[in-house]
Amino acid sequence: MKHVVMYSGGVGSWAAAKRVIEQHGTEDTILLFTDTKIEDEDLYRFLNETAVKMGVDLVWLEDGRDPWQVFKDVRWIGNSRIAQCSHLLKQKVSREWVEANFKPDEVVLYVGIDWTEIHRLPSIEKNWKPYTLKAPMTESPYWDKQEMLRALKRDGIRRPRLYDMGFAHNNCGGFCVRAGQGHFINLLQNKRDLYLYHESKELEMQEYLGRTDISILTRTVNGKEETLTLRQLREEWESGLGNQIDLLDIGGCGCFAFDA
Repeated sequence: MKHVVMYSGGVGSWAAAKRVIEQHGTEDTILLFTDTKIEDEDLYRFLNETAVKMGVDLVWLEDGRDPWQVFKDVRWIGNSRIAQCSHLLKQKVSREWVEANFKPDEVVLYVGIDWTEIHRLPSIEKNWKPYTLKAPMTESPYWDKQEMLRALKRDGIRRPRLYDMGFAHNNCGGFCVRAGQGHFINLLQNKRDLYLYHESKELEMQEYLGRTDISILTRTVNGKEETLTLRQLREEWESGLGNQIDLLDIGGCGCFAFDA
């Protein structure tokens, strides 16, 4: 029986991989990474360093496109409700690899969500049927992210730098269409050039589609939902209107937690 860990480059999937290895050893454990092509460069360091440290094989897959290329191809800007980047760059790529290499009774799959995200598990399990999927970090001992990071330090691995910048996850270089206003303000403060890149790509998509009524973010004003572009968000923040921005609206990565 093989054991395949969906290895995102975050500390949750690292901790899950460690538990899988403790139970099943290194010979039958595989780390499976799907590259969105917009990852932070330090994520690649973390992937390689931890795979070598654990002594397991790292399978590296990619569709070849990045999220903005996907949005152009499907003629839609991803958002918290519909994120085709998750489906096409993560779910589809990994599913095709698993099906090409294993029958359902030959492998067990693992994801790195923890006990605070256990509400996501039924959706992930449904996505992967008839394959068996487990989430080791939803089980005892119940670690939060800080405990995982302490364990990472004890293992002699430098943690991904996005965590030091205040990001909740180490995926897509700090960008995520499922993120909220607070997350994007953090991106603006810590990686301004990258924020401006994504801001320009969002406006480019509006022009390409001939629509100004679509954006990654939305907000409700006087009971009515309206678009909120990354340019609007930045200009409001820089003009001192930060009190109108929900800094607690973080959102987050959930590439294996939603139905395609």
